[in-house]
Amino acid sequence: MAFLADALSRVKPSATIAVTQKARDLKAQGRDIISLSVGEPDFDTPDNIKKAAIEAIQRGETKYPPVSGIMPLREAIAKKFKRENGLDYKPTQTIVGTGGKHVLFNAFMASVNKGDEVIIPAPYWVSYPDMVLLCGGQPVFVETKLEDNFKLLPEALERAITPRTKWVLFNSPSNPSGAAYTRDELKALTDVLLKHPHVWVMTDDMYEHLTYGDFVFTTPAQVEPNLMDRTLTINGVSKAYAMTGWRIGYAAGPDRLMKAMDMLQGQQTSGACAIAQWAAVEALNGPQDCIPKFRKAFESRRDLVMSMLNQARGLKCPKPEGAFYVYPSIAELIGKIAPSGKVIATDEDFVSELLEAEGVAAVHGSAFGLGPNFRISYATSNEALEDACKKIQRFCASLR
Repeated sequence: MAFLADALSRVKPSATIAVTQKARDLKAQGRDIISLSVGEPDFDTPDNIKKAAIEAIQRGETKYPPVSGIMPLREAIAKKFKRENGLDYKPTQTIVGTGGKHVLFNAFMASVNKGDEVIIPAPYWVSYPDMVLLCGGQPVFVETKLEDNFKLLPEALERAITPRTKWVLFNSPSNPSGAAYTRDELKALTDVLLKHPHVWVMTDDMYEHLTYGDFVFTTPAQVEPNLMDRTLTINGVSKAYAMTGWRIGYAAGPDRLMKAMDMLQGQQTSGACAIAQWAAVEALNGPQDCIPKFRKAFESRRDLVMSMLNQARGLKCPKPEGAFYVYPSIAELIGKIAPSGKVIATDEDFVSELLEAEGVAAVHGSAFGLGPNFRISYATSNEALEDACKKIQRFCASLR
C-alpha cells in the first residue's frame, strides 16, 4: 500500500514559488539577482492598519475567532461589497479565510465532485487547476489570444460548457496577464451563463483596486444580478493594502455554499488569525488613501516595463489594464540560440537562460497554461525594473 495519497500525483509544485526560491538560492550564493517572479507589493502595510493590529493585541483579541470570521470583519466585508460593487450580501453570507487561496480551495472542496468540470481561461494563476484536481474535478482550459488581450470570448465560453460544468472561474484583473474585463465584455459572458443555469460563477477579484487609466472595475454579479444566487465573489486585502503576510482573504455568496464552506473550514483550519482579522477591519473601514498612491506607482511601473520590453528584440508586450504583471510573447525568439549554446525551444528555456545569463528571474508562460510567453511582476522599484529590462533587452539581442 502506497503511503502518499494518490491525489498528489495529479498536482505539481507552484511554479511561481519555485522560481522565487531559485532566485533566493542564487542570491544566497552571491549572485546579483533581480527577482521579478513574486506577486507581492513592495510597499509596507499602511500604519493605521498596523496600529489596529497592535491595539487588538493590547485589548486581548488573541483567542480563537469564529470559524467564518469575527463579526466586525464580516460586517465590513458586506459593507465593502455594497459600497464598492453594489452587491447586497448579509454578513452571514460572507466568510474569512487564511488568504484568498484558502477561500478558493475551500469553495472547490465544498462543491466539486469527481468528474465535475471547472472552466478556467488560460493563461491562469498556477494554483487554480491543481486545486480543482485535488478536489477530484477536471479543469477545462480555454485558451485566450494575445490579439484579444488574453480575454475569454463569449463564443469560446459557450463551446466549453457541458452538462458536467460546475464552475466558470474568472480572474479580473488577471494574474498573469493583467487583463481586465470591461462591463460590456463581462455582460457578453454573463449572457452566455444565463442560458446554463447549472453553471456556477467563481470570481477572483483580488486585484480589483489595481486598474489603470480610465478603466472601471466591475464584477459578474454586479453586471448580471440574476447570477447572484450562483456566484461566489472572492477578494482579499493582500494586494490593495499591501497585506500579503497577514493572510486574509474573504468571499461572499449564497447561503447554502457559505454554510458548506463554514462546515469544511471548521474541520480544517477554523478561524483565520484574530489579530490579522482586526487589521483587515481597519483596512476595509478606515482611510483608503493608500490605494490611489499604490495604483499611481504601479501604473508608472507598468508603462516603464511595457515600453522597455517592446523595445527588446523579438518581444511583444500587450498593455494590461490592471494587476502588476505583464505577459510578453517570445514567439519570435523560439529556435534562437542563447549565449550558452542552448537552443531556446520553449518559454521555460528562455527564462532559465535569462536567469543564468543576466540574473533576472521571471516565470515561464507554460506554467500559466499559455505560451510561449513569460510573466514579469513589476511590484518592485523603478530602478530595479529599469535595470532588469535593460538586461532583458541585452539578453534578447544576444540570441542568434
